[in-house]
Amino acid sequence: MNAPQAASVARLTLAEVGDLTARALHACGVAPGPARSVTASVVAAEAEGIHSHGLARLPTYCEHARVGKIDGTAVPVLTRLRPGLVRVDAGGGFAHPAIDLGLSALVEAARAQGIAALAVTGSYNCGVVGYHVGRIAAAGFLALGFVNAPASMAPAGGARAVFGTNPIAFAVPREGREPLVLDQSSSIVAKSEIVVHQQRGEPIPLGWALDRDGQPTESADAALAGGTMLPSGGHKGANLALLVELMAAWLTASNLSIDASSFADNVGGSPGTGQFFIAIDPGPLAGNDAQARLGRLAEAIATQDGARLPGARREAARRRTAVDGVPIPGALYDKLRQIAAGAPT
Repeated sequence: MNAPQAASVARLTLAEVGDLTARALHACGVAPGPARSVTASVVAAEAEGIHSHGLARLPTYCEHARVGKIDGTAVPVLTRLRPGLVRVDAGGGFAHPAIDLGLSALVEAARAQGIAALAVTGSYNCGVVGYHVGRIAAAGFLALGFVNAPASMAPAGGARAVFGTNPIAFAVPREGREPLVLDQSSSIVAKSEIVVHQQRGEPIPLGWALDRDGQPTESADAALAGGTMLPSGGHKGANLALLVELMAAWLTASNLSIDASSFADNVGGSPGTGQFFIAIDPGPLAGNDAQARLGRLAEAIATQDGARLPGARREAARRRTAVDGVPIPGALYDKLRQIAAGAPT
């Protein structure tokens, strides 16, 4: 699928997304191993229509590798702390290769112990959290994932950022089908969605964010320039963000959100954020009819008018992408081609 040289919207095949991503990363000094891990994540995000964590993120990934905010050549180091505890130090590099290294050890430990945990420390943005827990579930395990991010969300009733959007993800294996995956931020909307609105020159809905003066705003620029995100459901979202902070930052010995440098600019060193994953073998606990009961629950949700199972939109997006390709703004496409060619942007 040939993309135009310049257009309001460019359409790429997933193979072209992968090729463009890999070339852009290599042009900015990212080593082959980390580049493969990041590329796989970007392709998966675009395949499922999660554009905010796909190519839209790539210019920032490349810029951070180019200026040294992220070490594109870092080699993650794995330590087995206990039979069921695995830690990977990302070494100020990309989260993706550190998680890739840790997941195989996590699955091995969970298979032997029945339950295991993986802590990734000294890390960076990991893309779509559901992508990672989905792979754990595909190996047959119930999976939980917690990820902290630089502070951008105020606690309920406050106006100063304390938490990141701090997503939590869950996945459960299903016989003969893709895993059931739930992935959500603790804020009303992921910050990356505001970035996408900014790239498109579109306003954001009121209620998503405050500006730097603590006032509600429809400006993506104002929300990103010293503004704050708002928690989903008020105190419920803030409490969820606190839980994620404890699991992903405190428990992994990573930077708290308030101490992490931004994912969005070149100021400071590596954000040093963390990710935490739990894998549980459902077989010994859930019983012989586990899949039948899971199917009954899923059917009770999916058969109701207006209701849908988590992940249903992603499945539909994968089918649509296979036919129509991946749409990206023409300006973003042109910028990525410049990066991949080693030209200044």
